[in-house]
Amino acid sequence: MSVTASDPTLHDVASDWLAAFAGALEASDAATLGALFAEDCHWRDVLALTWHFTTLSGRGPLASGLLDAADKAGARNFELSAEREAPRMVTRAGQSALEAIYGFETNCGRGSGVIRLVPDSDHEDVWRGWTVSTNLDELKGYEEPRGARRPSGVNYARNFGGPNWLDQRETSVAYADREPAVVVVGGGQAGLGVAARLGQLGIDTLIIDRHERVGDNWRKRYHSLTLHNEVHVNHLPYMPFPETWPTYVPKDKLANWFESYVDAMELNFWTGTELVGGSYDELAGRWTLRVRRDGAERLLRPRHVIMATGVSGKPNRPDIPSLREFDGVTQHAGEFTNGSDWTGKRVLILGTGNSAHDIAQELHGHGAHATLVQRSPTTIVSVEPSGSLVYALYSEGPDTQDCDLLTASTPYALLYSGFKLLVDRMAGYDREVLDGLARIGFRMDDGEDRTGFQMKYLRRGGGYYMNVGCSELLIAGEVGLAHYDQIACFESAGARMRDGSLLEADLIVMATGYQGQQALIRELFGETIARRVGPVWGFDDMGELRNMWKRTGQPGLWFTAGSLAQCRIFSHYLALQIKAIEEGLIPIELPHALGAAATATR
Repeated sequence: MSVTASDPTLHDVASDWLAAFAGALEASDAATLGALFAEDCHWRDVLALTWHFTTLSGRGPLASGLLDAADKAGARNFELSAEREAPRMVTRAGQSALEAIYGFETNCGRGSGVIRLVPDSDHEDVWRGWTVSTNLDELKGYEEPRGARRPSGVNYARNFGGPNWLDQRETSVAYADREPAVVVVGGGQAGLGVAARLGQLGIDTLIIDRHERVGDNWRKRYHSLTLHNEVHVNHLPYMPFPETWPTYVPKDKLANWFESYVDAMELNFWTGTELVGGSYDELAGRWTLRVRRDGAERLLRPRHVIMATGVSGKPNRPDIPSLREFDGVTQHAGEFTNGSDWTGKRVLILGTGNSAHDIAQELHGHGAHATLVQRSPTTIVSVEPSGSLVYALYSEGPDTQDCDLLTASTPYALLYSGFKLLVDRMAGYDREVLDGLARIGFRMDDGEDRTGFQMKYLRRGGGYYMNVGCSELLIAGEVGLAHYDQIACFESAGARMRDGSLLEADLIVMATGYQGQQALIRELFGETIARRVGPVWGFDDMGELRNMWKRTGQPGLWFTAGSLAQCRIFSHYLALQIKAIEEGLIPIELPHALGAAATATR
């Protein structure tokens, strides 16, 4: 069965196709359903029909898998969403397509999806499905209490002589007479976002963070740090940044917003609290966590633990035996705070990623003599316009909610091909800088398979620099460049080069990245649980980030990390899964086959 665009309006084309799609599902007709799609087609489900992050590609696998999942979930009532972005022509991964947002429901929830239609290669008036997504929005009976469902506040507003709002908040944060259902480890954007989502679903959640003050994970970083992507991409859930905010947000401004966010969203947050270790009771379905707070240890027994400590875990400090001979100061990039402490001094920075470049630029701005020591090729893109290309969707017109849905609807194949297409555009914009870096011997690449910096981030969490001026300093010789493979050894005064010269230093900064989350899990919970979970981050064989925002091989252990946008988008889906488990809608255990897939590498 095909859909013919007899009426040229995009709304009618999308509506006709969606009606045919819904009809094929209702009739359980795999042949009819498959015929609606192009040969190169993809279905991505985000919890709505499978309770997993699932992608199937190709007419046959898509039709059979989608029919089975839709039948089991009771998917129905597919129709275009009048309140969402109207159907429109777009270009995705180099392909012109009709893109439309629709709504639907299942037995236990309501969802939204995205269809992308392309003209048939042989019949231009026939539209075929290129991608379709099914994303869970909410659970029936457990909708978030906002808008007309907002809390009345009568439990304190009219309780004269009883506890007021502040009294109730202080009692809630203390956990003197109860256990949290969820403990979130880490109070950055990842932890705040998922705790806010869980709070709106009525899940008792406690955030613990080792810093003394909310926002210190940004506030205590190097002095000049500013976000490298634009403000409209980076909102937190429920509370968008004010329209008066600058395009690129300074770290301290963001840190202070985090403090305000915790207060406004009524999040339970313990500062100065460190997770020491823990174990999981399989029979009770609870964790026993040892946390250190105010010099004393306390036990917490939540049902769920969410690790929100970032893409990576502990700082990576390579074992360089001769570095022990160095008489100056050695510190990891995460410990570096202010270039003004090193005015007039000589600094070697091991690494050439974002942090290394920014630290070098900070030092240069304070009159220090900084030298980057390159260990491996680095992908270089200018923060504008090249870096902003990967976030171009958020400048196209749809609101943040719709952009988030469009982002979450994108299967790996489109992500991969789209990033490859951007590489040449970025290189064209950045040609002058790239040529200048090549002249001074700076080693560069375009990422694995020429997929650029963003795919590098998703695969390994680093290996690139978004240039905000340090590349020009390197080209001009105002920041030095050396190569690690030309260092013979380190000695008391610095690095002895293979040609016999000495690269003197007062400070060596190891901008050498971080170990994977698996190493942190091994330290906190032991080898068995670390092995059960497997690697975290990077793509699995289904084109999904491994163990992120979904059930893992260890019941009750979850992970969230990434950019502010990623944390905002996927905190919603993580919270829905925990709510579904708490209400008995899905089991906490991950099916064995899916557990194995989660640890596979792409």
